[in-house]
Amino acid sequence: MHYVSSIFILIDQNHVNLTQFNLKIADLEIFSSKLLQAAVDEFTRLPGIGRKTALRLVLHLLRQKPEAVENFSGSISKLRNEVIYCNRCNNISDQELCTICASHARDTSTICVVEDIRDIIAIENTGQFSGLYHVLGGIISPMEGIGPNDLNISSLLERANSPDVKEIVFALCTTMEGDTTNYYLFKKLKHLEIKLSVIARGISIGDELEYADEVTLGRSIINRTPYEHSISR
Repeated sequence: MHYVSSIFILIDQNHVNLTQFNLKIADLEIFSSKLLQAAVDEFTRLPGIGRKTALRLVLHLLRQKPEAVENFSGSISKLRNEVIYCNRCNNISDQELCTICASHARDTSTICVVEDIRDIIAIENTGQFSGLYHVLGGIISPMEGIGPNDLNISSLLERANSPDVKEIVFALCTTMEGDTTNYYLFKKLKHLEIKLSVIARGISIGDELEYADEVTLGRSIINRTPYEHSISR
């Protein structure tokens, strides 16, 4: 039994050493240029970009004309330094008011509450909503330490008190956190003489709006229901 135990210990130690060796080899990348390595390292900071994809992107940029690369890097730098958020809805904008809030063609009596800017893009692509938006900047998530005070809720309450507003649509993701945020907003707004509705459950539970197809999302907007009905089921 002692010999058997010793063999297993030796095998286990060799397995650990081999694993550590393989990890070191995987991490070891030989670049002919420190500039190339630095660029790859920066691209890997982007979400969903691994080292192989980062290397492919960097090599692609090296094959482009210098002015094309300058335009690319300049647009990123300009975006970070000059972009602002709409004073009314918190959408990304070039001006104090985004193009949606500034448009006279929009229905100012309806406000659609979304988690972030990607949801605005998804809903706009459906062509089924003509009202205004309000970007919360997230959803209530105690596990991540995000509470109501961390979101753009106070500005939503101010907008809801406007006599022009007749309906607020909750268009948050159909997760536990999204439903929690919907309920919190409902409790804050239910005393107002306005309609509180939620998008129809054509969106599967647990889905993000940005991944829903345009037809399904569009029908969910059109067939929105009073929020009270969604919590009484």
